[in-house]
Amino acid sequence: MICNLYNLLINNRNMARPASKQQLISAATDNYDKLTAFITSMSAEELNTPFDFSADEKKKEAHWRRDKNLRDVIMHLVRWQGLLLTWVENNMSGTPAQFLLPGYTWKTYGDMNILFWQECQDTATDDAINRLRDSHKKVLELAKGFTDGELFEKAHYNWTGTTSLGSYFISTTSAHYDWALKKLKAHRKNLKQ
Repeated sequence: MICNLYNLLINNRNMARPASKQQLISAATDNYDKLTAFITSMSAEELNTPFDFSADEKKKEAHWRRDKNLRDVIMHLVRWQGLLLTWVENNMSGTPAQFLLPGYTWKTYGDMNILFWQECQDTATDDAINRLRDSHKKVLELAKGFTDGELFEKAHYNWTGTTSLGSYFISTTSAHYDWALKKLKAHRKNLKQ
């Protein structure tokens, strides 16, 4: 499946896992900066050529077929950050809410990702980039309002299940930015071959 948030929450071994609010904010900022720097460096050819990973047998997850351009990748990030913002704000205000959209589970979230993809097809790439910038700022501001204990103590809040709130922040920022950057680099590599 695509960038499985659950697996990112549990198994993200590709990077040092933040264990404090400062590390979380630093990792999110660093990876956002890397992603935006890469986007800025993309050539017109890279921006205008649809993604095609069909020749790479290793790229079997659904997201390799789903996302066709930079806008698709960026809006995926925006929508997942929107899930986080809504989920935290609802639960902190006393309105119990699940992380995923109603009707979706961790087994069916791939269908939700398709819905996100469908809903973003009329979004301009520049608008998507601006929305990510705004969403990124909102997520970091929200994270700053929590203590280290609130973010990193597992099950500190009953609505985070057996994991920590910080894991959700990491997964929708630094880990997701890393996922997006890898996809964009793979697109660049494809065009050079």
